[in-house]
Amino acid sequence: MAPAKGANSETQLARILSSLTEDKAEDVVEIDLRGKSAIGDYMVICSGRSTRQVAAIAEKLVDRLKHDLGVLSKVEGKDAGDWVLIDTGDVIVHVFRPEVREFYQLEKMWLPAGEAAVTQA
Repeated sequence: MAPAKGANSETQLARILSSLTEDKAEDVVEIDLRGKSAIGDYMVICSGRSTRQVAAIAEKLVDRLKHDLGVLSKVEGKDAGDWVLIDTGDVIVHVFRPEVREFYQLEKMWLPAGEAAVTQA
């Protein structure tokens, strides 16, 4: 299924952020990758409180992107529920349990030194 008209990276990002808010994802961080990496335009990192919530956040996000925007996503790690990676092609989403997120510290890898992360409430 081809992406719906208007499902550019900004449209995808907006739907992703609203989906994460609807599902009560915590500590949502948005990282702009444009001009920094060819892997995508944006990266979003967030946490769920448990393996069940992490898997549910990821599953609902993939479903909403498909139904609302016609965007198909690749998903890795949903069965384990510690760290789920969702790749839309333009936006990469990482959903972590807090302990796993702290261990890998992806924000530190992708944000320039001294730059604060853009956190959504």
